[in-house]
Amino acid sequence: MFAPGSSDRFGLAKSRPIALVDLPPFPGDELEPGRTGGDLSVHVCADDAQVVFHAVRRITRSVAGAAAVRWSQSGFREAGASCGTPRNLMGFKDGTMNPSTAFALSEWVWVAVPVPAWMVGGTYVVVRRIRMDLDRWDDVTADEQEGIIGRHKVSGAPLGCAAEFDPLDLAARRSDGELRIPEDAHVRIASPSANWNNGMLRRSYSFAEDAVGASGALGESTGSMEAGLFFVAYQSWPRLAFIPIYGNLARRDALRHFTTHTGSTVAAIPPGAPAPGRWIGQQLFEG
Repeated sequence: MFAPGSSDRFGLAKSRPIALVDLPPFPGDELEPGRTGGDLSVHVCADDAQVVFHAVRRITRSVAGAAAVRWSQSGFREAGASCGTPRNLMGFKDGTMNPSTAFALSEWVWVAVPVPAWMVGGTYVVVRRIRMDLDRWDDVTADEQEGIIGRHKVSGAPLGCAAEFDPLDLAARRSDGELRIPEDAHVRIASPSANWNNGMLRRSYSFAEDAVGASGALGESTGSMEAGLFFVAYQSWPRLAFIPIYGNLARRDALRHFTTHTGSTVAAIPPGAPAPGRWIGQQLFEG
């Protein structure tokens, strides 16, 4: 939507936020062209999958002739507030270190710098479709899995701790002198304390669907299941959050041997409508 030069179809290139940058290539990426980019990102969610289906159908029908779906991904999360932090398909809690206070949200999620003014109070979202090699993962012992993640599988607590929200002590050592949380553990490398106190609000979804044939053509099912994580993370400045954090993960994270990133996009989410009768994003077209 904000493409420069001759690709500036909507005349909005001059309004592109400085923070809205294309993600660089990362080691190990296997991005599929049909699952990247796009002009507009729409996130539809509900407690009932049928509600989501009909909402998406109404949206796509209402824009017929003016827009078309480039790519989409269905996903699911554990139902009900009683489940606490949801688990991903690897069996581990996902999102334990999300910001939970107004101060943390203002630091990590909401845009405060008026560059441009129409994004103040909004946020940026990075979306990554991550295929998991669950067969290989299931061949690894629970102890090894916990070392790869850096947390206990059942409780979600940092290794050596008892409760999910116990502080993550990256300097703690075991009785044998080795680091309690290994150097290449996922939580160590992704931790805000290891990334200049930068973080994100993650709201990811699991997915499981029939794998398509090698050509990727519709209807060429292999009969196998492709499953993984539809990673969704909100942040105030992708240059300081997702890009450097995932750059480190892609090079050093032990979990990278069990995952492959196949889809990707980054989008700007403007603040809500400022007053009755106005609509989301209206400030962009008035600037």
